Amino acid sequence: MRGLVAQIEQAKTSLRLQDIASRYWTEHGQHLAGAPNTWTLVGVVLEYLGKDKLITDITDDDVARFVAWRRGHRTRNLEAASKFISPHTVNHTVTTLRKLFTRAKLWGVRFQYEPKWTKHLLKVPTERVRELSDDEADKLDAVMRDDYRPFFNFARASGLRLNECLLKWNEVEGKQIVKLGKGGKRVTVPITSEIADILRSLRGHHPEHVFTYVCERGEHGRVRGERYPLTYGGVQTYWQRLRKHSGVKGLRFHDLRHDFATRLLRETGNLRLVQKALGHASIKTTTRYAHVLDHEIAEAMERVAKSRHKSRHHLKVV
Repeated sequence: MRGLVAQIEQAKTSLRLQDIASRYWTEHGQHLAGAPNTWTLVGVVLEYLGKDKLITDITDDDVARFVAWRRGHRTRNLEAASKFISPHTVNHTVTTLRKLFTRAKLWGVRFQYEPKWTKHLLKVPTERVRELSDDEADKLDAVMRDDYRPFFNFARASGLRLNECLLKWNEVEGKQIVKLGKGGKRVTVPITSEIADILRSLRGHHPEHVFTYVCERGEHGRVRGERYPLTYGGVQTYWQRLRKHSGVKGLRFHDLRHDFATRLLRETGNLRLVQKALGHASIKTTTRYAHVLDHEIAEAMERVAKSRHKSRHHLKVV
């Protein structure tokens, strides 16, 4: 007990998990680009470990059981409700708990036995690269609502992640879009003629938010026929319905970003350029798209082989 009191006095903060999480959210979490998802995952942490659990009492055994419990959760995807959540989602939950520890250390909390986090992370399969075929694009377009169309056109034209596509007008600066992206990093996107046309059509719909939808039912305090800002959860729900109605299978919203990257790489042949366009910190992340250049490599090798053959033929003649 004496050690606990000393810890609290030194850190000048409560060690209750609920209090640590609340302070983390107030000071940091709510300002992240993926704040809604962070809020959800913090709730998952509190649900399992308990609001009154002292953060200094959380052990490796607690984290191992937490991971096992989390792996038993099923996805909320309407098309795959029978499937368990992915290893990536489990790991994201664990890293959310780890962030509470990291933040607590900034406040002066000291851990005698902090969990060994890397031991609890699940192996994640290499992310697939899925492109959008012309046939799939036509099927989606045929059943898409007109008020959602600009948002999805923008996602395909910009290559931004879903939460990054939820623009505000004050993030549209001159000839580029500037906002916070994954990990709180600054993301800039040039306003091409295609993007400019999309934005121009939306002026006057809402004073703050760029992308809105028209309310079809007057529920939850909304007025039928009025426009309201698109939200992260709202887009995900509509995306699931859109795929169901269009008959397009196995396509995630994030695959629109993959589609953008592969088309850009085919056009330019420049991995560094694609890295910058996607905002990847490391070129290693971008190399997942390198297969797009396989045909160019094959063609280059053919040209080298022909050139070598011509050189040998020239030497024989001489």
